[in-house]
Amino acid sequence: MADMRAFQNALSDWASGGSGEAASDLAERLRVRTAVLVEGPSDVAAVETLAELRGRDLAAEGICVVSMGGAMSVGRYANLLGPTGLALRLVGLCDAGERRFYERALREAGAALDAFFVCERDLEDELIRALGTARVEEVVRAEGDLRAWQTFRRQPAQHGRSRHQQTRRFLSTKKGRKIRYGHLLVEALAPDLTPPPLEGLLACL
Repeated sequence: MADMRAFQNALSDWASGGSGEAASDLAERLRVRTAVLVEGPSDVAAVETLAELRGRDLAAEGICVVSMGGAMSVGRYANLLGPTGLALRLVGLCDAGERRFYERALREAGAALDAFFVCERDLEDELIRALGTARVEEVVRAEGDLRAWQTFRRQPAQHGRSRHQQTRRFLSTKKGRKIRYGHLLVEALAPDLTPPPLEGLLACL
């Protein structure tokens, strides 16, 4: 996993305008064959956690989950990693509101969209709907965040919002919280409750 993290870091540097030599060398040495494109580190945590729970070692299989730092970077990463770049197989997750942008970016890079799975809003939204807000609150309680959650819900800005909306917003209110709960919420899922986009993604790897 450490070597795959090194590839992820080299790729991030390349996408930011650095040399692609390190990323290319590591891709060859690690025999990377598939790049899973996701928006951010919380999505990485969710995908890697589900794979681990299913007994998969993605790094050993030559699969790298790539945090792009936002949907607007998909064109850049598709060009670097797809047919015009390292020639890796591209799969991933996208939000329904950004699907057209992904379609255009992947088409311009010569890559296909058929292995990209669409979340209704985003992956956090999918996980909350799959678990239900009561189960999410149990996870929050177990993590020692119940007081923070209760304080958050009392804020005037949260009045009138549904429990689902409050829960989704709560996950984004503190640095690192989305990443931590990306892992925890997937751990809390029963196998038959895995959101379809996440289930479909893992099945195609």
